[in-house]
Amino acid sequence: MPFDFDAAVQAPFRMQPGLRRMAPGAAHLTPLAPGSRHQREKLAVLSAFAPQALLRRAGFDARPALHALARHAAAEHPQAFSWDGRRAEALLLSTAVECDAGEADDRMGEAVEAQNAAETVRVVQMAPGRFGLGDEVARCLQGLPAGWRLAGLVALAFAEDFAIVDARDGTVPWLAVTLPSHWAPEEKVGRHFAAVHAPVADNALLLKASDSLVRLVSGADAGARWERFVWTVTDHPRLHAHPARLAHPRWRDTPVERAWWRTERQTFIPLPEMAQAIFTIEVALTPLAEAVADPARARALHAAIASMSEAVLAYRGLAGVREPLLACLAERACTAQTPAETPATAPGETTAATADDTSAHASTHASATTPAGPATN
Repeated sequence: MPFDFDAAVQAPFRMQPGLRRMAPGAAHLTPLAPGSRHQREKLAVLSAFAPQALLRRAGFDARPALHALARHAAAEHPQAFSWDGRRAEALLLSTAVECDAGEADDRMGEAVEAQNAAETVRVVQMAPGRFGLGDEVARCLQGLPAGWRLAGLVALAFAEDFAIVDARDGTVPWLAVTLPSHWAPEEKVGRHFAAVHAPVADNALLLKASDSLVRLVSGADAGARWERFVWTVTDHPRLHAHPARLAHPRWRDTPVERAWWRTERQTFIPLPEMAQAIFTIEVALTPLAEAVADPARARALHAAIASMSEAVLAYRGLAGVREPLLACLAERACTAQTPAETPATAPGETTAATADDTSAHASTHASATTPAGPATN
């Protein structure tokens, strides 16, 4: 489902949960075409920066929720994914992961000796891949600890990132987040949902609602499925926006006329029998000029940004460009002209700005691009 601009962009702007019920039949997951931009950036991250993307709290067993996610993926998109309880296959990627009984020990996220890892969870390439050297996905998964290979396969098969929200204690004990929006997953794992959002500016509504929100999305309201949308304007086109790999200071090399519109669709897959929910995050990037080509949208975004507090502007990295950004939006609000050309990164291509970030990945994944939550407001 595309980002709902009209529902998400409101004035005055407020940091709030913004949950709404998903439409009947709406999907949680988005299958990725082989070699798509999302997939290439995810491959790069899982190959070079996996310890910052795949995280769990010590002692937490994610397998029940992860297996539930695999079942959901197979039921929602049988043309893209299959799962029989021990074998998962990403059909579009011709790659499978087979889980032995040996996975029953507690190895999620732990480094294990290579031979034991291979015996516990096998990676099987069913046919040559359709991009690059043909074995990028399988090679990437082989490089992960055994307990993370199923999560890695799901992450590469779908556009979404994932986190587990545990309603029993209100924490986020497990994360598989490759494309964070200016936050560090390693700083969030294991923390209470309210603590995860503590750095968010003007967060009173979010913090007040955190406990009831966790109970709600984990299935307290039987049968309900929830989604929310968040957005920002950014100076770079990377899907992977871990703060450790962004240029500083922000906006140094990007005029607001060439800004990017970064959005997230977030959903919750309820697991009431476990008192948990799987939190999904789908990131998208569009040149801002395209996103506000409709003057009505330019006016709506202008009003929302104009109403932001100084704290929110600072949190979103917009404090230093507020005035030129508002001027740019005001100009677009008065005209229906074709958006100015903005160099976009085509699927599967790498921008010069992102090429430097994955030199470590280049030797193992020559065809992959570079890297572009809970605290994703």
